[in-house]
Amino acid sequence: MAVEERTDTPADAAKAAGQTADEGFPSVWTRPRRRRREQPALSRDQIVAEALALLDSDGVEALSMRKLGARLKAGATSMYSHVANKEELIELVVDEVFGEIDVPEPAGPDDWRPALERLAHSFRDAILRHPWMASVLGEVGMSYLGPNMMRLSDRVLGIFEAAGCDDVEAADTYSSTLIAFVLGTALTEAAYLTTLARSGRTEEEWAASVRPAMVAAAEQFPRLRKRYAILATGTQEVESTRGSAFEQGLACVIDGIAVRLGV
Repeated sequence: MAVEERTDTPADAAKAAGQTADEGFPSVWTRPRRRRREQPALSRDQIVAEALALLDSDGVEALSMRKLGARLKAGATSMYSHVANKEELIELVVDEVFGEIDVPEPAGPDDWRPALERLAHSFRDAILRHPWMASVLGEVGMSYLGPNMMRLSDRVLGIFEAAGCDDVEAADTYSSTLIAFVLGTALTEAAYLTTLARSGRTEEEWAASVRPAMVAAAEQFPRLRKRYAILATGTQEVESTRGSAFEQGLACVIDGIAVRLGV
């Protein structure tokens, strides 16, 4: 099937998605889905799955409605019946990634800490599997309204309920603190891994190339000089060092929450 050339204006695209130009909905999650009399050529799930594969293979810069249509062997018009623009498409794909995150249900009040640890590791792993997330997560509008993100948030609150936290506001604060730590750490890692992939080097090759500059830059700073001297030996694997740093940071966050909970 030939790929259709799309010449519609943004207003045309909005109309195709069931949205008028003056409605100004900021997110795919805040506008009603269009009612269709006929079965569309492509389903939303097909579009999201292919967009996710494209982002994973080529990065966010490569994503366009036209290129995605070519991969699906369908016209861009078929996709505009589900999303008004690329930004809405990215919202859908981001929520798909959130659906990969494992949030266990605690079996009892003593299981809250292992549940948080499992959640945090699963969250980090999901972002590192899809490092393009680092460049879009702050720009995806109302991502917290996506069904998978809502599921994640609800279950995290359930973990704090299991720990005996009946204060909804406090539980929300603890949840936000934990998620902010995981996102801040994992997104930084993802951005680094994306840059590394573009360079064509392995982590160990990159680390070996920058160690001399790190040692020289730290020469006038005694605490950093001591630390970088250890790193300069090259005895620590970079990937395991990243993992250890995440483990230690996560322990600090959960220890702090435990103190606040009094458990």
